[in-house]
Amino acid sequence: MTRSRSPLLAGCLALAGICAALPVLAQPAAPPAATSPLPTTTNPDPKNPAVPDIPVPAQAGAAPVATPPAGSRQTLVATPGDANDVDEVSLPAKPAAILAGRAKWEEAVPSLKAAFQRIEADLAKAGIQAVGRPLAVFAKTDDDGFQYDAMIPIAAMPDPKPADSEGLRFGTTPSGRALRFPHKGSYDEIDGTYETLTAYLDAKDVVVQDRFIEEYVTDLTDKADEKLDVNIYALPK
Repeated sequence: MTRSRSPLLAGCLALAGICAALPVLAQPAAPPAATSPLPTTTNPDPKNPAVPDIPVPAQAGAAPVATPPAGSRQTLVATPGDANDVDEVSLPAKPAAILAGRAKWEEAVPSLKAAFQRIEADLAKAGIQAVGRPLAVFAKTDDDGFQYDAMIPIAAMPDPKPADSEGLRFGTTPSGRALRFPHKGSYDEIDGTYETLTAYLDAKDVVVQDRFIEEYVTDLTDKADEKLDVNIYALPK
Protein backbone atom coordinates (compact mmCIF):
# COMPACT_ATOMS: atom_id res chain seq x y z
CA MET A 1 0.00 0.00 0.00
CA THR A 2 1.58 3.25 -1.02
CA ARG A 3 0.75 6.70 0.18
CA SER A 4 -1.14 7.32 -3.06
CA ARG A 5 -3.73 4.84 -1.85
CA SER A 6 -4.81 7.24 0.92
CA PRO A 7 -7.23 9.34 -1.18
CA LEU A 8 -8.46 6.24 -3.01
CA LEU A 9 -9.42 4.24 0.08
CA ALA A 10 -10.65 7.39 1.81
CA GLY A 11 -12.79 8.02 -1.25
CA CYS A 12 -14.22 4.49 -1.01
CA LEU A 13 -15.12 4.99 2.65
CA ALA A 14 -16.47 8.47 2.05
CA LEU A 15 -18.65 7.14 -0.78
CA ALA A 16 -20.09 4.52 1.57
CA GLY A 17 -20.96 7.12 4.19
CA ILE A 18 -22.51 9.50 1.65
CA CYS A 19 -24.60 6.76 0.02
CA ALA A 20 -25.91 5.67 3.42
CA ALA A 21 -27.26 9.16 4.04
CA LEU A 22 -29.08 9.48 0.70
CA PRO A 23 -32.75 8.52 0.15
CA VAL A 24 -33.38 5.44 -1.94
CA LEU A 25 -34.32 7.43 -5.08
CA ALA A 26 -31.41 9.87 -4.84
CA GLN A 27 -29.05 10.33 -7.77
CA PRO A 28 -26.02 7.99 -7.80
CA ALA A 29 -23.10 9.28 -5.78
CA ALA A 30 -20.30 10.90 -7.76
CA PRO A 31 -17.30 8.64 -8.40
CA PRO A 32 -14.98 8.94 -5.39
CA ALA A 33 -11.72 8.90 -7.33
CA ALA A 34 -11.56 12.68 -7.62
CA THR A 35 -12.75 13.49 -4.10
CA SER A 36 -10.52 14.84 -1.38
CA PRO A 37 -9.38 12.35 1.29
CA LEU A 38 -11.78 12.76 4.20
CA PRO A 39 -12.14 10.67 7.34
CA THR A 40 -15.31 8.65 7.62
CA THR A 41 -17.83 8.77 10.42
CA THR A 42 -16.57 5.44 11.72
CA ASN A 43 -14.92 5.89 15.09
CA PRO A 44 -12.17 3.81 16.69
CA ASP A 45 -13.16 1.00 19.02
CA PRO A 46 -14.80 2.64 22.09
CA LYS A 47 -12.85 0.28 24.32
CA ASN A 48 -9.64 1.66 22.87
CA PRO A 49 -10.19 5.42 22.39
CA ALA A 50 -6.48 5.99 21.99
CA VAL A 51 -5.74 3.56 19.18
CA PRO A 52 -2.04 2.70 19.39
CA ASP A 53 0.52 2.52 16.64
CA ILE A 54 1.56 -1.11 16.24
CA PRO A 55 5.33 -1.13 16.68
CA VAL A 56 7.28 -2.69 13.85
CA PRO A 57 10.02 -5.06 15.08
CA ALA A 58 13.41 -3.57 14.26
CA GLN A 59 15.10 -6.97 14.04
CA ALA A 60 14.08 -10.56 13.45
CA GLY A 61 14.31 -11.21 17.19
CA ALA A 62 10.59 -10.75 17.77
CA ALA A 63 8.59 -13.54 19.40
CA PRO A 64 8.47 -16.49 16.98
CA VAL A 65 5.18 -17.21 15.29
CA ALA A 66 4.17 -20.84 14.82
CA THR A 67 3.63 -21.60 11.15
CA PRO A 68 0.71 -23.98 10.54
CA PRO A 69 0.88 -26.70 7.87
CA ALA A 70 0.15 -25.46 4.35
CA GLY A 71 -3.54 -25.22 3.65
CA SER A 72 -4.63 -25.60 7.26
CA ARG A 73 -5.91 -22.03 7.57
CA GLN A 74 -9.29 -21.40 5.98
CA THR A 75 -10.61 -18.25 4.33
CA LEU A 76 -14.01 -16.90 5.41
CA VAL A 77 -15.51 -18.27 2.17
CA ALA A 78 -14.16 -21.65 1.14
CA THR A 79 -14.76 -21.26 -2.61
CA PRO A 80 -12.01 -19.14 -4.25
CA GLY A 81 -13.04 -16.01 -6.11
CA ASP A 82 -12.59 -15.36 -9.81
CA ALA A 83 -9.60 -13.06 -10.29
CA ASN A 84 -11.37 -11.40 -13.22
CA ASP A 85 -14.82 -10.97 -11.72
CA VAL A 86 -16.77 -9.72 -8.70
CA ASP A 87 -18.90 -12.23 -6.83
CA GLU A 88 -21.47 -12.01 -4.07
CA VAL A 89 -20.74 -14.13 -1.00
CA SER A 90 -22.08 -14.61 2.51
CA LEU A 91 -19.52 -13.99 5.26
CA PRO A 92 -19.99 -16.07 8.42
CA ALA A 93 -19.40 -14.54 11.84
CA LYS A 94 -16.26 -16.21 13.16
CA PRO A 95 -14.83 -15.82 16.66
CA ALA A 96 -11.61 -13.87 16.39
CA ALA A 97 -8.78 -12.23 18.29
CA ILE A 98 -8.69 -8.52 17.46
CA LEU A 99 -6.04 -5.83 17.79
CA ALA A 100 -6.77 -2.21 16.91
CA GLY A 101 -3.97 -0.20 15.35
CA ARG A 102 -3.05 2.71 13.16
CA ALA A 103 -0.24 3.31 10.70
CA LYS A 104 1.07 5.73 8.14
CA TRP A 105 0.49 4.70 4.55
CA GLU A 106 4.16 3.99 3.84
CA GLU A 107 4.29 1.68 6.89
CA ALA A 108 1.11 -0.27 6.10
CA VAL A 109 2.62 -3.68 5.37
CA PRO A 110 5.13 -3.83 8.27
CA SER A 111 2.48 -2.47 10.67
CA LEU A 112 -0.09 -5.08 9.68
CA LYS A 113 2.54 -7.83 9.78
CA ALA A 114 3.54 -6.77 13.30
CA ALA A 115 -0.11 -6.75 14.42
CA PHE A 116 -0.69 -10.26 13.09
CA GLN A 117 2.54 -11.50 14.71
CA ARG A 118 1.46 -9.99 18.03
CA ILE A 119 -1.94 -11.70 17.84
CA GLU A 120 -0.38 -15.05 16.88
CA ALA A 121 2.11 -14.85 19.77
CA ASP A 122 -0.58 -13.96 22.32
CA LEU A 123 -2.83 -16.76 21.10
CA ALA A 124 0.03 -19.26 21.36
CA LYS A 125 0.77 -18.16 24.94
CA ALA A 126 -2.89 -18.54 25.86
CA GLY A 127 -3.20 -21.92 24.16
CA ILE A 128 -5.89 -20.66 21.79
CA GLN A 129 -5.96 -22.19 18.30
CA ALA A 130 -5.89 -19.85 15.30
CA VAL A 131 -7.80 -21.35 12.37
CA GLY A 132 -8.43 -18.59 9.82
CA ARG A 133 -6.54 -16.27 7.53
CA PRO A 134 -5.60 -12.81 8.86
CA LEU A 135 -7.98 -9.92 8.19
CA ALA A 136 -7.66 -6.14 8.28
CA VAL A 137 -10.82 -4.06 8.67
CA PHE A 138 -10.17 -0.48 7.59
CA ALA A 139 -12.21 1.80 9.81
CA LYS A 140 -10.96 5.33 9.15
CA THR A 141 -8.49 6.93 6.75
CA ASP A 142 -6.97 10.32 6.17
CA ASP A 143 -4.08 11.78 4.19
CA ASP A 144 -1.47 10.66 6.73
CA GLY A 145 -2.59 7.14 7.46
CA PHE A 146 -5.37 4.83 8.58
CA GLN A 147 -6.91 3.04 11.53
CA TYR A 148 -7.68 -0.65 11.37
CA ASP A 149 -8.69 -3.75 13.28
CA ALA A 150 -6.33 -6.67 12.70
CA MET A 151 -8.17 -9.97 13.19
CA ILE A 152 -7.32 -13.66 13.22
CA PRO A 153 -10.23 -16.15 13.41
CA ILE A 154 -9.95 -18.73 16.19
CA ALA A 155 -11.45 -22.17 16.73
CA ALA A 156 -13.83 -21.10 19.51
CA MET A 157 -14.49 -18.12 21.74
CA PRO A 158 -12.58 -18.52 25.03
CA ASP A 159 -14.88 -19.11 28.02
CA PRO A 160 -14.33 -17.16 30.09
CA LYS A 161 -12.72 -14.58 27.84
CA PRO A 162 -9.22 -13.56 28.95
CA ALA A 163 -8.93 -9.99 30.20
CA ASP A 164 -7.98 -7.49 27.50
CA SER A 165 -4.19 -7.55 27.18
CA GLU A 166 -2.75 -4.23 26.00
CA GLY A 167 -5.51 -3.77 23.46
CA LEU A 168 -6.02 -7.41 22.39
CA ARG A 169 -9.67 -8.38 22.65
CA PHE A 170 -12.02 -11.08 21.41
CA GLY A 171 -15.05 -10.62 19.18
CA THR A 172 -16.34 -11.76 15.80
CA THR A 173 -15.41 -11.11 12.20
CA PRO A 174 -17.70 -8.96 10.00
CA SER A 175 -20.56 -11.03 8.63
CA GLY A 176 -23.43 -10.92 6.16
CA ARG A 177 -23.79 -10.37 2.43
CA ALA A 178 -20.62 -9.07 0.80
CA LEU A 179 -19.09 -8.35 -2.58
CA ARG A 180 -15.69 -10.00 -3.03
CA PHE A 181 -13.02 -8.39 -5.20
CA PRO A 182 -9.97 -10.67 -5.51
CA HIS A 183 -6.53 -9.07 -5.82
CA LYS A 184 -3.58 -11.09 -7.07
CA GLY A 185 -0.24 -9.34 -7.25
CA SER A 186 1.89 -7.06 -5.13
CA TYR A 187 0.44 -4.86 -2.42
CA ASP A 188 1.95 -1.92 -4.27
CA GLU A 189 -0.54 -2.64 -7.07
CA ILE A 190 -3.67 -3.06 -4.92
CA ASP A 191 -4.81 0.45 -5.90
CA GLY A 192 -5.94 -1.00 -9.22
CA THR A 193 -8.32 -3.41 -7.47
CA TYR A 194 -9.75 -0.59 -5.40
CA GLU A 195 -10.31 1.41 -8.57
CA THR A 196 -12.25 -1.54 -9.98
CA LEU A 197 -14.21 -1.78 -6.74
CA THR A 198 -15.20 1.90 -6.65
CA ALA A 199 -16.10 1.92 -10.35
CA TYR A 200 -18.28 -1.18 -9.87
CA LEU A 201 -20.09 0.27 -6.84
CA ASP A 202 -20.69 3.53 -8.67
CA ALA A 203 -21.90 1.87 -11.88
CA LYS A 204 -24.28 -0.46 -10.00
CA ASP A 205 -25.34 2.25 -7.52
CA VAL A 206 -24.57 -0.12 -4.64
CA VAL A 207 -24.81 1.33 -1.13
CA VAL A 208 -22.17 -0.20 1.16
CA GLN A 209 -21.07 0.11 4.76
CA ASP A 210 -18.29 2.59 5.48
CA ARG A 211 -15.62 -0.05 6.01
CA PHE A 212 -13.67 -2.40 3.78
CA ILE A 213 -12.07 -5.72 4.65
CA GLU A 214 -8.87 -7.26 3.35
CA GLU A 215 -8.35 -10.99 3.87
CA TYR A 216 -4.82 -12.23 3.20
CA VAL A 217 -5.14 -15.59 1.46
CA THR A 218 -1.34 -15.81 1.32
CA ASP A 219 1.00 -14.42 3.94
CA LEU A 220 1.56 -10.67 3.90
CA THR A 221 5.34 -10.68 3.70
CA ASP A 222 6.47 -7.77 1.55
CA LYS A 223 4.67 -5.04 -0.39
CA ALA A 224 6.50 -6.10 -3.58
CA ASP A 225 5.52 -9.79 -3.31
CA GLU A 226 3.98 -10.60 -6.71
CA LYS A 227 2.43 -13.83 -5.36
CA LEU A 228 0.25 -12.04 -2.82
CA ASP A 229 -3.42 -13.10 -2.88
CA VAL A 230 -5.97 -10.85 -1.14
CA ASN A 231 -9.76 -10.89 -0.91
CA ILE A 232 -11.27 -7.41 -0.59
CA TYR A 233 -14.81 -7.37 0.77
CA ALA A 234 -17.39 -4.57 0.56
CA LEU A 235 -20.54 -5.06 2.64
CA PRO A 236 -23.75 -3.75 1.02
CA LYS A 237 -26.31 -2.18 3.33
